[in-house]
Amino acid sequence: MASEQQLSAIKIDMDTIEVSNLNRQFLFRQSHVGQSKAKVARDAVLKFRPHISITSYHANVKDPEFNVDFFKTFNVVLNGLDNLDARRHVNRLCLAAGVPLVESGTTGFLGQVTVHVKGRTECYECQPKPAPKTYPVCTITSTPSKHKNDEDIEQYGRKIFDHVFGYNIELALSNEDTWKNRNRPRPIYCKDVMPNELIRQNGNQAKGSAHGDLSSVSAMPSLGLKNPQDLWSLKENSAVFLEALKLFFSKREKEIGNLSFDKDDQLAVEFVTAAANIRASSFGIPLHSLFEAKGIAGNIVHAVATTNAIIAGLIVIEAIKVLQNDTKNYRMTYCLEHPSRKMLLMPVEPFEPNKSCYVCSETPLTLEINTHRSKLRDLVDKIVKAKLGMNLPLIMHGSALLYEVGDDLEEDEVANYAANLEKVLSELPSPVAGGTILTIEDLQQELKCSINVKHREEFDEENEPDGMILSGWTQAPAVEKNGATSVDNGASTSGVTEATSLAIEEDDELQIITTQTGKKRKLCDAASSDVSSVPTKIKRKADEVDGNSDVVMLDEGSSENSKKRREP
Repeated sequence: MASEQQLSAIKIDMDTIEVSNLNRQFLFRQSHVGQSKAKVARDAVLKFRPHISITSYHANVKDPEFNVDFFKTFNVVLNGLDNLDARRHVNRLCLAAGVPLVESGTTGFLGQVTVHVKGRTECYECQPKPAPKTYPVCTITSTPSKHKNDEDIEQYGRKIFDHVFGYNIELALSNEDTWKNRNRPRPIYCKDVMPNELIRQNGNQAKGSAHGDLSSVSAMPSLGLKNPQDLWSLKENSAVFLEALKLFFSKREKEIGNLSFDKDDQLAVEFVTAAANIRASSFGIPLHSLFEAKGIAGNIVHAVATTNAIIAGLIVIEAIKVLQNDTKNYRMTYCLEHPSRKMLLMPVEPFEPNKSCYVCSETPLTLEINTHRSKLRDLVDKIVKAKLGMNLPLIMHGSALLYEVGDDLEEDEVANYAANLEKVLSELPSPVAGGTILTIEDLQQELKCSINVKHREEFDEENEPDGMILSGWTQAPAVEKNGATSVDNGASTSGVTEATSLAIEEDDELQIITTQTGKKRKLCDAASSDVSSVPTKIKRKADEVDGNSDVVMLDEGSSENSKKRREP
């Protein structure tokens, strides 16, 4: 690829090393926990390749300094990001800079590596990606202002228990029509499963059970519960629920009212597990162990180091092809859990660009919306940011600027755009109505697209909850856990008619959706004809590099949506 002296690389990563990271890679050690991933990875590589140049950034890849000009200094970008938003951002910057992108992701035994070259292959967004799954998190909204002693906390815990698992169930049962064709749940009250004496005993044992790091506070030791993979009984779940509540009030009272679920918060996981299991018992639903509940609530994707090693090797192979301009041999490679046609690695020729992709083909989009009811804020939040993935959007109607964000705006401009957000579309300074063409642009991503507005009076609240429909942009269908598509039999080689599109969610979660293409989409001859002749070897001289780096590596890029983590 290049001599050691000539190869240079940049690594950008805003994360620090956690204990759960240690089992799925080969560069980090226990002593590195808490340190910058980018810096530790750089230092580890330099130990066995001391003559190459690597610059590490402990930063967010979406920071303004990592702009199009920054990306233009590289010959190839290697992506290992942990969320869809950051991946789309890098895809757009690579398109704007004209730099090839090697995408990758793993989950368990599954993985993939794809190559995206502007004008020659599809971009990362040519195929729709499934939105990350989210689960509603229940919270207790009413809390006492203060407690005088432990007895108050215990009594309050019993009241919460009886209200949530007893009274609320009784209330639900009062609607007879609801239960005509369903199994009726049974109310559960604290006195039926937890005698007063047992609660006091547990409370006394729990004193002094938690010290130091508040996230390590646990209700389990005082109750004699040790194995997180054990299935707790209803009585044990009830005891954990009450003990967890007591510990929150006695050890972490300042956090109450501002608590949010974190899978690394032991007490929070115990509380959620116990509450979910008590509720499940009421409805006759199978219970889950703490280990299982943590995986569900924390959306944990368990990692396999060997899969990551295989994918890392495939990334390097494709990067070498890119640096050698070996376009004819680019491959999208899928790593499977079980052999398909006697193969665990499935190479597929890259697809040509999707002509209807609004990112790389600049195809106009159509938006059906009630222009008399919907505000500009609805358009910005639900369409421009949520669906188009723009971070610093600019919205224009003809020559009229309706909305803009940026640090260089004057105060009166900021106030004017903020006022526009609260106006319905038809009442903006330059009114938006049916037939209006809006231009949406993100200057940071150097992405521009047009939206044709179509006025529509009514929307189905159940099937169209946003009150607007964007056409030309396609959200991938949800993937059913027990659906017909699977890696084993749904994935295809390059010779079959059903192509397999693999999409990455947050934390490298890989999902598989099938798309009917009719025939394999090869790189078109026209796109391939202007590729320069492919050399058998790369002969780089120091003066040919012109200060540019060969490789930029992006890993765990943006954290605002990266709550999912993988566990040992």
